[in-house]
Amino acid sequence: MPVARTRSVALLGLAGSIVEVEADLSSQLPAFVIIGLPDAALAEARERVRSAAVNAGCPLPQRRLTVNLSPAALPKHGSGFDLAIAIACLAAAGEIARESVDRVVHLGELGLDGRLRPIDGILPAVLAASRAGHDTVMVPAGNAAEASLVPGVTVIGVASLLEAAIWHGGAYEVREIDAVPSTDRADEPEQVPGDLADVAGNEEAVEALLVAAAGGHHMFLLGPPGAGKTMLASRLPGILPDLDSDAALEVASLRSLAGGRLVNGLSLRPPFEAPHHTATAAAMVGGGSRLIRPGAAARATHGVLFLDEAPEFPASVLDVLRQPLESGSVSIHRATAVASFPARFQLVLAANPCPCGGYDSPGNECTCPPSMRRRYLGRISGPLLDRIDVQLKVPRVTAAGLRLMGERTGITSDEARARVIEARAAASDRLLGTPWRTNAEMPGPWLRGAGGLHPGGKATAALDRALERGGVTMRGYDRVLKVAWTIADLDGAMRPGADQVGRAFYLRKGIPA
Repeated sequence: MPVARTRSVALLGLAGSIVEVEADLSSQLPAFVIIGLPDAALAEARERVRSAAVNAGCPLPQRRLTVNLSPAALPKHGSGFDLAIAIACLAAAGEIARESVDRVVHLGELGLDGRLRPIDGILPAVLAASRAGHDTVMVPAGNAAEASLVPGVTVIGVASLLEAAIWHGGAYEVREIDAVPSTDRADEPEQVPGDLADVAGNEEAVEALLVAAAGGHHMFLLGPPGAGKTMLASRLPGILPDLDSDAALEVASLRSLAGGRLVNGLSLRPPFEAPHHTATAAAMVGGGSRLIRPGAAARATHGVLFLDEAPEFPASVLDVLRQPLESGSVSIHRATAVASFPARFQLVLAANPCPCGGYDSPGNECTCPPSMRRRYLGRISGPLLDRIDVQLKVPRVTAAGLRLMGERTGITSDEARARVIEARAAASDRLLGTPWRTNAEMPGPWLRGAGGLHPGGKATAALDRALERGGVTMRGYDRVLKVAWTIADLDGAMRPGADQVGRAFYLRKGIPA
């Protein structure tokens, strides 16, 4: 009999490659062989597929079946190839139409009872199939809603191998089979960020938060416990603009690859990741010995990565963020492959001024010697801090400030988002024709050179002196200019002046060295 062919998808990071699944039936002693560089989980598909086919009511012939996964040099992981292998075997046996099987991409794991179980990473897999030119994908019923988020693809959700075989023209008796439910967290209510108006006092910090949101700038908040650092950071996603469809699809793909399920459609709100300070470097950027999964930095793409109690993180974990902050991507290297994830996030660090938290705070007596304070904040390396555009000291709110706050209402998240959207629109118009859309993305050499965005003259006189005296690095100089442009956009100014550059320099050096 001729070889039967169908297709599946092998994921490596967020990228997917089409894998051709070939099945050949020969007149030899019964055997089931899978070749083409499968891992242990995929090699075990021999037993799953044969048992699932028998229990589903569409048994495989008792002859030698050889299944090849091509290209053979591409590593293949996991149980998501089960459905494609079973369908190819049934087509090789002549039980279902080869032409129908050949035009469909199959994804799904088989249970021994013949039912299809949902798999992780279904969204990036279907997206990879679509980009490769395939327009029909068969997936487990529990993954169908998520797979349907990819535009232009016909998604066929099936509950069992029997249902899949019948869809391809198999002459089998129809059975009523309950689909395996999706084991997800979709029923949990979506966390809604608090309103910015809840922040009492700290008007300076609220304005700094607006600047960070409007320009996409990274932020460092230093202050004693109870000053409101965590509250401020948690309000940042609520004042960011909604994601566009491409960004929302990328965020959803990363969540799918990390094991989440998406049954309520694409969320247009930026993600918010806040890993605990015991997180490892692999948990931060991604990793895994077999299937490489995205870490917190990748899952925060197009959103906010918040590291509370930043000095409590191991220095090695903090420093792995230095490269993603510059490049906007993470590459995980393994012996056989390199997996890449996007990592375009806004970093927000929060820290106490010392281990006891009482240093430089009125009414609190600090018990930490100066050497201990230096070592504590020294855990955040200078090169990492040099990449943080907004560095601000957040004091505790006093009773007088609280009474003053009661007399006037603060800016709400909706009002702040409107200002941020307006400022970002101004930056986007200015950067039209370039690959960048926010001020933080502009390269420094382009800003000072071909972009013609250096304010020059008296506007940068103080900043130029600070550069001459070593008070700011060249990277810091460029970042001050980017923040100055953001402040000008918020102010509605055509170009930054001395006032905007001065405020940007203060936000850069708001924490004394």
